[in-house]
Amino acid sequence: MASGRQFDLQIKLMMIGDQAVGKTAMLVRYTEDDFKESVLPTIGIDFKVKTVQIEGKRVKLQIWDTAGQERFRTITQAYYRGAMGILLIYDVTNSKTLQNVRNWVRNIEGNAPQTVNKILVGNKCDMESERQVPRADGEKLASEYGIKFYETSARSNTNVSEAFLTLATDVVARLVANGGETSNSGLSVGQTRQGAKNSPCCQ
Repeated sequence: MASGRQFDLQIKLMMIGDQAVGKTAMLVRYTEDDFKESVLPTIGIDFKVKTVQIEGKRVKLQIWDTAGQERFRTITQAYYRGAMGILLIYDVTNSKTLQNVRNWVRNIEGNAPQTVNKILVGNKCDMESERQVPRADGEKLASEYGIKFYETSARSNTNVSEAFLTLATDVVARLVANGGETSNSGLSVGQTRQGAKNSPCCQ
């Protein structure tokens, strides 16, 4: 690849969900291949970058980790704008976090671009003895919204990469189909640069 052409496309992904569903743990697992049992709550917004190959293109993923606390929800809303893909994350050991996905979807619908791709993720699927949310409930909600679904575990590294790559691949396909539409979050296909499988979890 020519010097200065570090990536073909940059896209902004967001991780949305209640506090303590494991958003930060998933992000660290995906970008650093690491897992820490204890992670401090995210205050406001944080993000990490990972470059991957998708459909023959070098894609720079800018992945935003958002605070799940109610008092930070207005901060999160401001950062929806420009998002190209959103992971809606709940904790399979806490049924309330799945119920609250509907609230997050309403926030997305009111603030994110209408074309944003979404995926539903049930995290902590390694904790079967503490499970409160059957896999079928997650599948049903995903079907209701017409989006894809994964169960993941940051601890056991189950389906984490698959979830991120599935969402990113869907975003890239949409951008290419639309001729490289632009967004506040990054560069369109072809601009000058500056710089999956759905396997069941724990079955």
